This record gives sequence, structure tokens and C-alpha cells, in this order.
Amino acid sequence: MLKKSLFVVAAVTLLAVAAQAGEIKIHNWPTSYIPQEVTEIPVLMDVGYWVSIKDQDKLKIKLQQKNIHEYEGCTDIKVSCNFDLTLSTSIAAAKNSEGQVLVPGKYSSWVVSPDLGPGIEQTATVCAKLLEADLSKYQGGSKDVQVASVSVKVVPR
Repeated sequence: MLKKSLFVVAAVTLLAVAAQAGEIKIHNWPTSYIPQEVTEIPVLMDVGYWVSIKDQDKLKIKLQQKNIHEYEGCTDIKVSCNFDLTLSTSIAAAKNSEGQVLVPGKYSSWVVSPDLGPGIEQTATVCAKLLEADLSKYQGGSKDVQVASVSVKVVPR
């Protein structure tokens, strides 16, 4: 008797599992051929990191003289992202075709308040400084001479 009961329980369980495995649960197809839902398949994805700096082609840092051989300037950048990030910078002095630095000196760059979070567009301030600038190769009154390039970098926090 116990063996028959176990067999009946196993058979009922097997039928219940088979009915959940995507079978059509109607015995007679409707009179017209209409699609019948058999199963649903979840669609998954991994969301990547993204960051956007608005109007990159319009960004410039204009250095202003602070002391006799000291120049400093900043610009605001508008940043949007979907993760917590930290901005950083590096600076490279501009060189001529022979590889010589156009304006020798000590260059530095930094970001004011570099930690940003996801959500709305945020503003970060990027700055550059030139100390001990040697301007002997340029005519006084020269305008908009590119002396360096600042690269903005990003890393998740």
C-alpha cells in the first residue's frame, strides 16, 4: 500500500511540474488559429558606466597673470553620469614640430570638488597653473597662444 501511495504522489508531482514547463493548457485549439502564450522569457542586461561632458569643443582655460612669472586659470565643465565618480587631470606643455616646449615652465592642473554622483547635470571646475614661465620666445601682445593641454580623467568611486 505504501509503495502505491508513493507512486501516486510521484506521478501527480510529475504531472504538475510538466504542466508548468511551458505547455499549452487548453485541450481544444480555438476555432481560429490565434497565438497562444506558452511562456515568458525575462530579458536581462548589464548596465555600463557612462559619463558625458557637455560642449567639450568649446572648453578653454585662459591663463591670467598672478605674479611676474605665475599664470593661473580655470573653466567650468558640465558633467552628467550614472555612477559615483572622481575627476582628475593631467597637463602637457604644448610643443613645436621639433618637440621643443613652446613656453617652458612648471605646469600643474587640478579639479575643484572632483567627486560627483549620478543624476542631474553637475558642474566641476578645472584649473591650470604655469609657474616660472619663460616668455622670451613670444612677442609681447600675442593673443590666445596655446601653451598646454589639460586632459580630464574619470574613475568610479
